[in-house]
Amino acid sequence: MSADPTAAPAAPPKLSAVEGVKEQSRFLRGGIAADLATPGISVTEESYNLLKFHGSYEQYDRDTATARKKQGLEKEYQFMVRARIPGGRITADQYLAMDAIADRYANGSVRITTRQGIQFHGVVKGNLKATIADINHSMLTTMSACGDVVRNVMTTPAPIRDAVHGRLEADARFLSTRLLPKSRAYYELFLDEESQAPAESVDEPLYGTTYLPRKFKIGLAVPEDNTVDILTHDLGILAVFEGDHLLGYNLNLGGGHGLTHTKPGTYARMGSPIASVGPGELLQGAEAVIRLYRDHGNRADRKRARLKYVLDDMGLDWTRKELERQFGRVLADPLPHAPFQVPDHLGWHEQGDGRFWLGLPVASGRIQDGPQIRLRTALRTLFENWAKPAVLTPQQDILIADIAANERDEIEAHLRSHGVVFAEDLTAVRRWALACPALPTCGLALSEAERIREPLIDSVEAVLRKHGLIEERISIRITGCPNGCARPYAGDIGLVGRTPGTFALFVGGDFEGTRLNAKLTEKVPEAAIADTLDPLLGAFAQDRQPGEGFGDWCHRQGIDKLATLLPGGKAL
Repeated sequence: MSADPTAAPAAPPKLSAVEGVKEQSRFLRGGIAADLATPGISVTEESYNLLKFHGSYEQYDRDTATARKKQGLEKEYQFMVRARIPGGRITADQYLAMDAIADRYANGSVRITTRQGIQFHGVVKGNLKATIADINHSMLTTMSACGDVVRNVMTTPAPIRDAVHGRLEADARFLSTRLLPKSRAYYELFLDEESQAPAESVDEPLYGTTYLPRKFKIGLAVPEDNTVDILTHDLGILAVFEGDHLLGYNLNLGGGHGLTHTKPGTYARMGSPIASVGPGELLQGAEAVIRLYRDHGNRADRKRARLKYVLDDMGLDWTRKELERQFGRVLADPLPHAPFQVPDHLGWHEQGDGRFWLGLPVASGRIQDGPQIRLRTALRTLFENWAKPAVLTPQQDILIADIAANERDEIEAHLRSHGVVFAEDLTAVRRWALACPALPTCGLALSEAERIREPLIDSVEAVLRKHGLIEERISIRITGCPNGCARPYAGDIGLVGRTPGTFALFVGGDFEGTRLNAKLTEKVPEAAIADTLDPLLGAFAQDRQPGEGFGDWCHRQGIDKLATLLPGGKAL
């Protein structure tokens, strides 16, 4: 039945409240300056939303919240501050500056994120401005580390000194710089720079007055190293080389991991290859994708505001045509490429220039000192005495680069004298496990993640030993909520916080990051995770094909068949 041509057009959907905050913010200024100058430990809802654009989330200590409420006290508000570090590349001086901030303003730890950044927890409101300023003094920034903008640009961490890796590192820095907002609000608020023009005169040609509908993530990779999981990004850029010659970039659109348990219209998605651009067209291609998202993303429902929903709602053919319209011409098809691989960057590796890098595992990315392992002290003195550059990895580990052959033994001896754990000291499953911070700092967490990582992996290791699989490379990714900061929907095993003490269990992704996993059970008690995996791992050990990984085996079996192996014989 055709539509009535005389009918009034449908009213546009009501925009979310955050859209109004952005529009009225005078290009991200809002009332932040007044809020930070006001006594008290918290900020207004408006400033909470705008501070994200400047690299900070207001949080509170959830361990103390209930007791404080009973005492009639306010929540113990504090701030997370995140540094934007393109490709995770950081100098020795910058690392030492971050280490100093951890004591000066934060909770005494430095945390490597799954997006190759550094974040601090426990910063109080009175120290927020000074923390951000000190990060800038180290020639890093917190600008756009959070918020509805392009976030930290990721790329392969391997510090291999060749044309391919050099190009990836340069591209990550280039895109990161060129895709920052033009507003001077950040510099005025946190660096005391005087505005040279009224806020209303700012031109944001890429972002506009309301910036993007939600966050936007970019990752660059080559097929030989998909460590960054580029298909989980809004824009996953695959550089295709022939030897050292760059042929072009494949643009994969619509990856993303955030979902809401109770909203079936939200889901994880892997990026779709849409088109390719030439070696000199990377920025033009990225900006075209961003404009497509800016103009068509959902600004009424932030739960469905990511680019992935635009692709699924409008279709891939529409997406290609709209991308070409934004770009200004017809685009080439994606270039053929080799299968994705995920190499292990931990341990000692040759860089290709006669020097070496050393990849050190960092459990959950948390650099701190403990009774036996004094990792933070060891790294601080290493950077003080040897002044090596470093790379932060998407696996939350750290690579120490540019080590001369005659320095290897003394550096390793220095680290081992502080009890530092090396890759060869760990099983494969522990080396590849990821966990988000979750409780007590994250306000979205429904369960634990980082604080249960070690005992959980202990229990899984016992099952792996039982079935002769202790050397098997299996990725386990643990998040305290369904937003998926540890990329749980793309690994062999994903554990997603469902309620306090329970997790949804996902299986069947592939280690190389090309396929989503699927939900097997809805609510597994934390203490039962290893027992739930036990029959699956036992069947895998018996039935696997040569070279088949656990996620691949689960995918081949299918969820219905796997469910028959669970306690009770069905999915929960």
